[in-house]
Amino acid sequence: MHAAALRCIYTIALYLALPFFVLRLWWQGRSQPGYRLRIGERFGLAPARADAMPLIWLHAVSVGEVQASMPLVMGLRRRLPACRLLVTTTTATGAAHARRLFGEEVAHAWFPYDTPDVVARFVRRTRPALLILMETELWPNLLRACARRRIPSVLVNARLSERSLRRYARARPLVAAMLGDLAGLAAQTDADAERFRALGMPPGRVRVTGSLKFDVGSPDGLAARIVACRRDCGEGRPVWIAASTHEGEEEQVLAAHARVCAEVPSTLLVLAPRHPVRARQIAELIERHGFSCRRRSAGEVCEAGTQVYLVDTLGELIPFYGAADAAFVGGSLVAVGGHNLLEPAALSRPIVSGPHHFNFAEIGERLRAAGALSLVEDSATLAAEITALLRSPATCRHRGEAARSVVDQCTGAAERLLAWLAGIMADGRPGGSAHHGR
Repeated sequence: MHAAALRCIYTIALYLALPFFVLRLWWQGRSQPGYRLRIGERFGLAPARADAMPLIWLHAVSVGEVQASMPLVMGLRRRLPACRLLVTTTTATGAAHARRLFGEEVAHAWFPYDTPDVVARFVRRTRPALLILMETELWPNLLRACARRRIPSVLVNARLSERSLRRYARARPLVAAMLGDLAGLAAQTDADAERFRALGMPPGRVRVTGSLKFDVGSPDGLAARIVACRRDCGEGRPVWIAASTHEGEEEQVLAAHARVCAEVPSTLLVLAPRHPVRARQIAELIERHGFSCRRRSAGEVCEAGTQVYLVDTLGELIPFYGAADAAFVGGSLVAVGGHNLLEPAALSRPIVSGPHHFNFAEIGERLRAAGALSLVEDSATLAAEITALLRSPATCRHRGEAARSVVDQCTGAAERLLAWLAGIMADGRPGGSAHHGR
């Protein structure tokens, strides 16, 4: 089917779904009030600009993309002080994290729904000079609107798994049209670049710049926050963290912790779920397992008999990685695809992951080859791995140093991206509208 026909079907389906999207926002707002704030922005009613300063619009869906964008945002502020920066997010947790990282110096808005009238209104009111999309954010009507207005748009830190390639290939004409509207694409790896080319990305517009997530850096005051988090966990006891866990995963982590405690009785588990809104459900699960628990959101600190510390807050994962002796990265014992392995690696922590880490497959292979990452299959093998690490501080230290060395070898993506983006802004040309028969 032709790209224009596929875009039309997509747009009609999106219009029909809009009432349900609004109802979903209202429902999500029951537990996360941020979803009910400034809903008009999702329909393009961003604050209208009166100044003439160039604006760079960066879209980062949620917490992970916002965190990955940090070195890029900081670099843009440093290199282009005469430009304004606007960060859009889709989730309330992403919005909160953007405010925490960037403060008032970077504007924030909700990402608009991808219908022709909404994106036209949003673009007209914000007047961006450049659109930067993070990772795999491809939106047909937004990219078309920017191309028609000669606003260059780029996809950065781009990644595409084999599974995603097969899914996108089902609508290849539409995907190829979207890629043709891009002024450029900066892929994380050669394999990612090749997959995007296979979908129709013009080869001359593709660059391989590496992963921004290697450029995690150290936020100001991180060392002091790590010391404080370790103090709240309790001094002189083994600590492991299960980070970014999902529903169906906490049960396995807690079963593993019971085995660990049988071997190393003083061990504390720091449990940091991916979505803190599930904290009450997880606290009940911890209670059913018979563990003594404290909750971070209540301002509680651990006592000698505390067995699980539920970190149900936002923005504290990195210092708790630093406070732990070993790290399990969640979303990997369930088929989510895993989460950022580089955050604990940058803090020299040995890393454990489940079998489902396809979102970070290449990074995982680098870490495994360096001896920094071990893979487990279930709660029993997770318990055995964590127990072995906690019993051997020397092994923890050796594997942590190996993890950090991988990060050090792969940094520099932000600087490569900044140089590339400066060229695109100077050139000012969007993707060509003559591609793919449009």
